[in-house]
Amino acid sequence: MSVNGHVIPHTPLAVDFWQVRKCPHARLFFLSHMHSDHTVGLTSTWSDRPIYCSPVSAALLKLKLQVKQQWIRPLELDEPYMLPLDDIGKERLTVTLIDANHCPGSVMFLFQGYFGSILYTGDFRYAPSMLREPCLRNDIHIDLLYLDNTNCDPTRVLPTRQRATEKIKEIIRSHPDHNVVIGLYSLGKESLIVSLALEFKSWVEVSAERMETLRLLGLPDVFTTDEGAGRLRLVEQREVCHTNMHKWNQVYPTLAILPTSRPAVPYHPNVHVVPYSDHSSYRELEDFISALKPAAMVPIVGTCLPGSFTALLPRKKRSDFLVPESVQNYMLKQPAVQPRHRGPAPRYKRARPPPRGVVFESPSKSSEGSTNVSRASISPGSTAPEVEEVVEVVWEVEEVVEEVVEDEVHIVREKSQRRVPVECYKRNHYMCGMNVVNTVYDDSSTMKVLTNIVPALTPIKVRRVTSAPRRAANGMAGSSSDVPCSSNKPSKERVKAGVVRSPGTLEEMEGSVLQRLPFNQEDMMNGGLLDRRLVQRFCLVPFPHNQEDQTPFL
Repeated sequence: MSVNGHVIPHTPLAVDFWQVRKCPHARLFFLSHMHSDHTVGLTSTWSDRPIYCSPVSAALLKLKLQVKQQWIRPLELDEPYMLPLDDIGKERLTVTLIDANHCPGSVMFLFQGYFGSILYTGDFRYAPSMLREPCLRNDIHIDLLYLDNTNCDPTRVLPTRQRATEKIKEIIRSHPDHNVVIGLYSLGKESLIVSLALEFKSWVEVSAERMETLRLLGLPDVFTTDEGAGRLRLVEQREVCHTNMHKWNQVYPTLAILPTSRPAVPYHPNVHVVPYSDHSSYRELEDFISALKPAAMVPIVGTCLPGSFTALLPRKKRSDFLVPESVQNYMLKQPAVQPRHRGPAPRYKRARPPPRGVVFESPSKSSEGSTNVSRASISPGSTAPEVEEVVEVVWEVEEVVEEVVEDEVHIVREKSQRRVPVECYKRNHYMCGMNVVNTVYDDSSTMKVLTNIVPALTPIKVRRVTSAPRRAANGMAGSSSDVPCSSNKPSKERVKAGVVRSPGTLEEMEGSVLQRLPFNQEDMMNGGLLDRRLVQRFCLVPFPHNQEDQTPFL
């Protein structure tokens, strides 16, 4: 669809032009009326720039295009308004809205400022009363006229709307036994329909969508959505076609009327085209230009004007003007973009350093809910040390396994897991982010060593045992049931049974683990996997199959 709008040069003004990327310097946008060829590019997503229009167009903007109310600035007709042309309040313009006599809400704009006086007609139907408006009557000189040149063909003669209305009434009277279908655009010519309804004392059937617009306009109560309620019916102009005419006449004799000034050839004997126009005729445009005498003229539709119109202009050219510096800066400055709310920002908790120790995880799926970690104080050179303190830390993924112990110890809930290459454990002192499980084979059982110590953990509960752990009630030591992964008990019982172990069981398990850990003495000398302070405090002694080889790592 063609864009019948303009950006006024050397100003931050745009009228009926909504393609912001093509006019980044425009700051003030004006809407002459709500016909679709004047709203190309204007949608419900419009933001950051105000739209100035008549009160009726403002209501239609919200109803038809769902433009947000915060960007709509309705202005009353025949009242001068001062609007800023910069962001420091130095330059201003005066704008006055004049009835355009075209469709509901249509207006002309008279701009006055550093650029002189500019009259933008939009679509209008000239009437001599327009020149009697106060803003045009006070001997004002128009420097630039934007003219609606829709009907500027000198060979085409258009009657007045009063004569066209009488012609339509004559056609309807000559077909008293026919229903009447009138093809119109979604907005405009409402006064014609009201006149026909009152003349023939009939309801006018309309669609539900059009009824919303008619109610907003506050027209007389002659419209209904009830099918068959009246003799007159309004439809979209494109619906009046040969196929529909054939279908309508099969049901009931139907007459169609197209009130338009556009050239059209009737394609059915019952279709009548009447030159009823809401645009000025060629003769009316001549009268308007002759009375106004603008210094320069720009066509709104297309780029050409008849030579006869140019001859009506005075020989005095439009005077030059300078664009104030504050206005230039205002046009170059990008408008402030309103922040768009996208919901509450995510909240992050600071990660805590992971506890250190050896992690035992049962391979059984039923026991994945918890994993036990034991850390024992071992005396250097001792093969069967006394356990001075056992700290039990449980990571909970799905559920927390609770057990009654003497004191409370920390239970930490796992927040997140992520997988990284296995080589990470040689480089990372804290084993952060690892999720690698190595299978360890022992003489009596099979277990998994989980080398994942996740840093993002939240403490939930603390339990502490200050004395040596007691045996489980089911006699776990010395058998394959000492390791939870080989037990045939239910999931929670196996986890509970592996929480507290005897010193002998801990020694055997730690010795088997230390033999098969994936690091060597050189890694430990350089810091490696374990904390240097822990290495200096404890002498880690493996328990190989050959008991005579008691050489420690350090």
